[in-house]
Amino acid sequence: MSKDKCPGGSCHITSIGGSAVMEGVMMKGPKEIATAVRKPDGEIIIDKKPVGSLITKYHVNKIPIVRGVFGFFDSMVSSMKALMYSAEFVDLEGEEEEMSKFEKWLTEKLGDKMKDVIIYFSVVIAILFSVGLFMLLPHAVSSLINFGRFTAAVEGAIRITIFLVYILLVSQMEDIKRVFQYHGAEHKTIFCYEQGLELTPENAAKMSRLHPRCGTSFLVFVMIISIIIFSLVPNFADTYGRILGTLAGLGVRILLLPVVAGLSYEIIRWAGRSTSPVVALLSKPGMWMQKITTREPDESQLEVAIAAMKAVLTDNKEDDKW
Repeated sequence: MSKDKCPGGSCHITSIGGSAVMEGVMMKGPKEIATAVRKPDGEIIIDKKPVGSLITKYHVNKIPIVRGVFGFFDSMVSSMKALMYSAEFVDLEGEEEEMSKFEKWLTEKLGDKMKDVIIYFSVVIAILFSVGLFMLLPHAVSSLINFGRFTAAVEGAIRITIFLVYILLVSQMEDIKRVFQYHGAEHKTIFCYEQGLELTPENAAKMSRLHPRCGTSFLVFVMIISIIIFSLVPNFADTYGRILGTLAGLGVRILLLPVVAGLSYEIIRWAGRSTSPVVALLSKPGMWMQKITTREPDESQLEVAIAAMKAVLTDNKEDDKW
């Protein structure tokens, strides 16, 4: 059976996506988000919550680019919530740590809202870190040195190099290697469902672990689109000098980031549903990168991903175990 074509034309067109967490997988369906985590004793526990989408809340689902910005933030929040759930669950399996004075103060001040505040704060910090490391730092280096008409090309090369080195370094961590296995299990399970096959570890194992709608591919599209868009921005260092020109360039890039994120969202949304050779070509860099950010999962990891998938495909609210 082909890994890329549906048997008998029985494909499911789906927008279901997800992410890997600590010893588990999060799947986001049309109405629910399910996070499945395997306990040390082998039991799979599933946490299900309704989808709270900023896209639908602010009625921007039909506005291209804008919906991409909201969708990106939605995905970050959903992934962070799932990650914190899995981390909290794993912590419960070990020794409980006494809260620090700062944690006690936060608990007293924020009460039940503390977890939400931490999640949104973490998302903002993660975005700021990513923007600073992958967007602003390459521009600052290339602009301050000033490579003349090649400055934009050098900036793009620095950005891609930092991204590749970061991914390669992170991929060497033992805990991350297991997360990447669950990442592969997530992709295989989604492919299995999209191809109309019964959701079993045996069927999922035959699928490709590389998926065009992956967040890794989204990040690669962000890199490529940012290089194209930022290359159209004039080199302010030639006009205002290196220091002021660099600051001006940083400001323009910050203003253009929503456009970059929105365009990347639209392209990957299109890529996930198209079989065009052009789309396949555009998707190749992201698919190559997924060879690093995904690993072949074992049967037990596929079971966890399937449990998360089944949870968002059913309206049964009673069972929280699979």
